[in-house]
Amino acid sequence: MTEQTTMRVVAVNRGAEHAGGPGRTRGPQHDALGAWVGRWINEGHVINDDGTAGPAITTSDVYEWAPGRFSLLHTAYGRIGETGVGGTEIIGYDEANGNYTSHFFDSTGNVVVSSLVARGDTWTYQGETTRATVEFGADHRVQTVLHERTDDGTTYKPSMRVTLTKIG
Repeated sequence: MTEQTTMRVVAVNRGAEHAGGPGRTRGPQHDALGAWVGRWINEGHVINDDGTAGPAITTSDVYEWAPGRFSLLHTAYGRIGETGVGGTEIIGYDEANGNYTSHFFDSTGNVVVSSLVARGDTWTYQGETTRATVEFGADHRVQTVLHERTDDGTTYKPSMRVTLTKIG
């Protein structure tokens, strides 16, 4: 017996095609991304090599659902010290690999791809030379974040400490 197929959109970049089954459905792994959704003010500082506070960081961050509510679009604009900075990030859950992935495109032309692991209210980004630990608190209205970097692939040192406060 042959499986029934119908014309439907399986992947937007492929158009409509014959496919069996109901297609993808949102699950709790997608719903978990909702903790990020909103407008945030990000304040903190760079951490100098000697551990002291360096230049101030102030940004405006917006996390919103991308069409379909399977992934997030994150845009950020602000300053690190006197330098204007920004970027665009896409965060999604890859069902095939069973993990979250972040693609961050910054205002200086860099593209950083990170895995993202959620354990309760703690989310950890792991990139090739960076990692960040995000702790959600105050009923998901505050994020405290420690950014770290590595030059040798083994030893990490703090690079930025910021607090994001949800304003909308």
